[in-house]
Amino acid sequence: MTPTLRPHARLAGPRSSGKLRRVMGATALCVAGVALAVNVHADTVPGKDKSFMIKAAEAGNAEVAASKVALEKSTNPAVKDFAQKMIEQHTQVGDQLKQLASTKDVSLPSEPTVAQRAKIAVLDKLSGATFDKRYASMIGVTAHKDAVKLFQKASTSAQDPDVKNFAVKTLPGLQEHLQMATELKSKVDASRQ
Repeated sequence: MTPTLRPHARLAGPRSSGKLRRVMGATALCVAGVALAVNVHADTVPGKDKSFMIKAAEAGNAEVAASKVALEKSTNPAVKDFAQKMIEQHTQVGDQLKQLASTKDVSLPSEPTVAQRAKIAVLDKLSGATFDKRYASMIGVTAHKDAVKLFQKASTSAQDPDVKNFAVKTLPGLQEHLQMATELKSKVDASRQ
């Protein structure tokens, strides 16, 4: 009876075949463990939490983009001051969200949605008091009402504790932005430029 040799045993020799099998077995376990860890890590964020993160990024991107337009187009110091604060604060929150998303394997958009970009394009065509009023109403009040609603929901219903904590921590700032926007809207609506 002729012994059958495995291909790796013929190459390595009969004495090292056991060692080679152990190394190959350990390697296979490591590869399987890495694959399992990647799959577990990728599935850690429930779909609704991922959706919240994407919508939050889009909302922040829209605030920043529209506020940059306001800095260029408005001559009203109150509008410019509000726009500068929105750029700074939404950029900071956006950076925190990006950091969170990177730990959760979530890809975030770097731009506003198509609908948000269309609204910003409309703003870009306006000037003077008309621009100020539309910016305060559309980006200041309406966009912040939507953001507050989005973050309130996530602060109570997010399943991932880190996502929930981000929403809870960010919500008061958005509520403050809404209050500031409401006051700005009152000022620009009352002005006669």
